[in-house]
Amino acid sequence: MIKIDDKDGLITDRLHSWHPFTQMKEYLNFPRISVEKGEGCWIWDTEGNRYLDGNASVWTNVHGHAHPALDEAIKKQLSKIAHSTWLGLTHPCASKLTEKLINICQNYYQRIFFSDNGSNAVEIALKQSFQYWQNLGKPQKQKVIGLEDAYHGDTFGTMSVGSSDRFHDKFSAWCFESIKLPHPEDGFERSLSLLEKILSDKAETIACFIVEPFVQGAAGMRVVSDSFVKSSIMLCKKYKVQVIFDEVFVGFGRLGDLIPSVSSGLRADFTCLGKGLSGGYLPLAATLTREEVYQTFLGNFQEEKTFFHGHTFTANPLASVVALESICLLEPIIKSGDLQRRISYFTKRVEQHFSSHPLIASINHAGFCACLKLNNKEHPQNLPRIGLHFALKARENGLILRPLRDAILLVPPICISCPEIDFLCENLSIVLQY
Repeated sequence: MIKIDDKDGLITDRLHSWHPFTQMKEYLNFPRISVEKGEGCWIWDTEGNRYLDGNASVWTNVHGHAHPALDEAIKKQLSKIAHSTWLGLTHPCASKLTEKLINICQNYYQRIFFSDNGSNAVEIALKQSFQYWQNLGKPQKQKVIGLEDAYHGDTFGTMSVGSSDRFHDKFSAWCFESIKLPHPEDGFERSLSLLEKILSDKAETIACFIVEPFVQGAAGMRVVSDSFVKSSIMLCKKYKVQVIFDEVFVGFGRLGDLIPSVSSGLRADFTCLGKGLSGGYLPLAATLTREEVYQTFLGNFQEEKTFFHGHTFTANPLASVVALESICLLEPIIKSGDLQRRISYFTKRVEQHFSSHPLIASINHAGFCACLKLNNKEHPQNLPRIGLHFALKARENGLILRPLRDAILLVPPICISCPEIDFLCENLSIVLQY
């Protein structure tokens, strides 16, 4: 074994790493950053360069990096126990978090199944819906309805019900077939009419309808209106089909609320949470469902109603305590109106800087997220990878941003201040002059 002098990890990264959603040949030819520390909305690399985390560490960060209260919650729990299985045992950390989430949901959901990422949260909801119908003696209810442009994760179940062709086409042969509705932005009445026709014709074979309410993040922040979601729920209730909300991206402050569907008065059979749930600190996700669903899984072991699904680090105590502390910190920020004021400022500044910019074809935004669709035909070099080009240039101006095909996403930590919003928009404006 040869020991490498690799203080920043970049040599090992080049020789042995394989990064997600990354063409490694391309990645290794670009300047790479090795992140060493973070504080608030900022991160520093091993060379001492500072960057605004305009990606919120893949849409997860709520209160900023190295928040004293979150750090202390983890340290306090570490003095007790770092991990204890949730399989056949319990612990107060996850119990307190469970109680908090149920109270936030105003007791509409009474059962919570923990996991460690959004894909798994959705996978669990799908499996629970499928087995729910089996438990009721209706095994023929197997199909799923979803929306075009939906992204629910990268496991086979979530790929099957999503519609992210570029990500998942190579695995389509191994996915099960699902029904896709046209996006309501492309025709509200057409989507609803088609949904009702599908339900009226095939409800006996359909288990559930899955939707990202409010915003489809990976689709470029495409908005899904409350009215469409509400009408869809009514149709699904009419035809006895369950509804799954994928709120993994939009929860815990991203749109200004803890759980947006609760604040909007929208109710499904399952709600999937993740990303900001733990404040961006540790892997944690949750699938919320109603007591009525849970009761169908109860019986003698021989009846084979047990839900056979689980993860090694389900309800990890460290993740649970930091999630609870994050929620407790977020509640007064929401209640005071401070979060909504900063969201309004973010929206205003994004529009001021980019709505008439010659390189910006369109802007989608909601809450603390925006997608700037770039017009590469307006760039003098007609760049084939224009999103990546500007994301890399942004680093030279102190910004970490994530491209999405021919677009730049702005998804800062939810704690971002107005001066930091100015820094983000002003420096991106400078970058877009290249």
